Parts: sequence; structure tokens; C-alpha cells
Amino acid sequence: MTAAAIKRIAKKLGRARAEKVAVVRLDGVIGHVGPGRAGLTTRSVESVLKRAFETEHLRAVVIVVNSPGGSPTQSEYIAERIRQLASEKGVRVLAFCEDVVASGGYWIACAADEIYAAHTSLVGSIGVVSSGFGFTDVIARLGVERRLYSAGENKVRLDSFSPVNADDVAWLEGLQGQLHETFIRWVRQRRGKRLEGDDAALFSGDVWIGEKAAALGLVDGVGVMRSVVAEHYPDAEIVTVDAPKPLLTRILGDQVHASVLAEDLIGGAVRALDGASGVRFR
Repeated sequence: MTAAAIKRIAKKLGRARAEKVAVVRLDGVIGHVGPGRAGLTTRSVESVLKRAFETEHLRAVVIVVNSPGGSPTQSEYIAERIRQLASEKGVRVLAFCEDVVASGGYWIACAADEIYAAHTSLVGSIGVVSSGFGFTDVIARLGVERRLYSAGENKVRLDSFSPVNADDVAWLEGLQGQLHETFIRWVRQRRGKRLEGDDAALFSGDVWIGEKAAALGLVDGVGVMRSVVAEHYPDAEIVTVDAPKPLLTRILGDQVHASVLAEDLIGGAVRALDGASGVRFR
């Protein structure tokens, strides 16, 4: 065996034994989006999270988040799974905010021990939203008669084809308030004394760019992933752990998946304004 071959083998062995930082990307709307769509759920992220935390010679796990939010329950489940795995493996977790880390996206980021954002990242939106349409006048003009039958007086709260009921609105506001308080408790639990400013500003549902988010204590600093990791772990190798590709990507290619992801990121924010049903972290 030549000296050059021995050197190459030694180099490979050295890389294999080097400390590693595993990087996982979490992109898109949180929750079940639809067939072949890139929604973030505990089921869709379980395998990639487990593989990241099972990396040999692991020093830390990096979660790169790019999400406008979505399902409160899936946000909580994903964050809790990250904390479980971090505790089991005894490693620190760093989160990096990309374009948008809002609402449920920020809930997930708070599972990390440290959070960083780019100067231009949008961070925050600690709030709850529910929206819809009312079609009562429309169907009346069309001469359509609404027929709705139910068992249980509260089974059809907030029906889009029925007049607004003040009691139903009060019920919804109460539900939103409970979810908002749950969100606030989680942020306080994870960020603790790092939070700056009064609650009225922090938990108003507003969003901020990186430097302001850092000043408020919502993130620990401004910086991009590779630079911050190199500063924290200068001798570690960065290893990207890819999630399984969605069905559309496997069939039609990465370009289709990229367009779906873009639609999810933009559409997630738009649906929060134009009438998505249900209660969402957006």
C-alpha cells in the first residue's frame, strides 16, 4: 500500500471519529396540509429527528426552522419530541430562524437551548388566530334555504351559513385565550430571564426582524448557521440529515416540491388573513 493510500485511509478514519453537529431542516406549514404536501407533523419529522440524534460522536443538533406556523398540537408534539431526544442523548440543541419563524414555528424553535436569527429573519407572532367567511346574505340573495340538523346544542358553533351568534364568538375567544396562555407559558419556560420588555409587546402576536428579536430576548443572537456552529464547535464536522422526500418530489422532482413549499410558506400567512378555518398558531 502506498503512502498516499495510507494517508487517505487515515484521513477518512479521522473524519469518522470527529465530533459532529447534526443539522435538520424543518420547512413549511405545521400540520396536515394534504396528499403529497410538505406539512410538518410528528409523523413526518420523527425519522429525521431520530437519525440526527443517533449520529455517532454527536456534539450538538441544529434545527433550521422556516415556518409561518400552523397546528398548535403538532407544534407542541414536535417541540416535545426534540426535548425528549435531547434529554435522552444529553446534547444541546441550537435553532436557526430562516425567512419566517412565526407562531408554531417559533414554538418549535423554543425547544432549542439557544436560538439564532439572521438579520432579515421574521420572528415571533406569539398569538392565536381563527378566521372564516359568513355566507348568510349570499345564500339569501340566491334563494337558497339552509337546512342544518344536529344533536347537541353546541355541535354547530360558528357555522358559516348561519348568522353570527354572540355566545359562539365568546366561546371561541375563550378557547383562543386558553391556547394563547399555553403558548406564553411555553415561551416563558424555555426563554426564562432572557426575555426583555413587557408582556403586552412580547405576546401581542407581532413579529420582529433578527436584531429586534434578539433585543427582546426571543433569540439569543444574530447569525447564520455555519458561522455560529463554527464558533461554538470549531473542531466539529457539520452533517446534514435529510428528511425523506415527499411523494410529489419522488415522482416529479425537486422543482415541484420547491414550488409546493413556496406555496405553503406564502399561503400559510395568507390563509391566516383570508379565511382558513380552525384555530391556528399564526
